[in-house]
Parts: sequence; structure tokens; C-alpha cells
Amino acid sequence: MFAKSAKGDIAAPEPQSPARRAIAASLIAEDVTFKGDLSTSGDLQLDGAVEGDLVAGRLTVGERGQVSGTIQAQAVDIRGRVTGMISARVVRLFASAQVDGDISHGELSIEAGAHFVGRSLELPAEAPAALSIVAAE
Repeated sequence: MFAKSAKGDIAAPEPQSPARRAIAASLIAEDVTFKGDLSTSGDLQLDGAVEGDLVAGRLTVGERGQVSGTIQAQAVDIRGRVTGMISARVVRLFASAQVDGDISHGELSIEAGAHFVGRSLELPAEAPAALSIVAAE
């Protein structure tokens, strides 16, 4: 962070890479119905209804939230209703969740009381950096 000059004095701090710009979370309120595809790299809190495909960094479907379509995200927390496929590294179904569709996931947790009709499909793990094959003789 700090560099010494040839004289032994402490020089000015080294420049740092610019900080990643924070993206504000988006909210679809309880009385809103959205028809069409929706995409954000940030967080999305859904308390209303979406008829279409959703792409988000992190998606939270509230207890009154509804999705009819495909969901793709890094993380998904569901307390409401989803009809369609879900694909995310981390998926959590809370007790009030109602999901009708397949879930592709890295991690999946389902609380007691959650309703889930579909298949649980594990996403492939990250590919290793190098692969070596050793033949047996």
C-alpha cells in the first residue's frame, strides 16, 4: 500500500483499482404486475407478480410474490409462488414457498412446509483448472 523511496521516506500511497460500483436493489411492489422478461445484475425483491423470464444477481420472492417463467440467478430465496424452471447456484425454499418446476442448483435447501413439485438437478461443479489422466498398466 505504501512504498519507501530510496531515501527511506514514506512515499504517497499507491493507487488502488477503482471500487466496484454498488448497484441498488430493485423492488417490484405487491400491487405491481409485470409482463415481459426482466434482467438485472443486482438484487431484486419481488413482492408483486412477473409473467416472463427473470435474470438477477440475487432474487428474493416475497410471500405474496409470484413468477410465471424461467428464473436464472446466482442466489434465489423463495417465500411465494414460482411456476417454471429455476437455475441458480444457491436456492432456498422457505416454508411458505410453492414451486412447480425443475430446480437446477449447486446448493438447495427446503424448509418443512414448502411445496415443491418438480425435479432437483445438480449443476455441474466448476471445471478444474487442469485435468490429468493416468493410465493403469
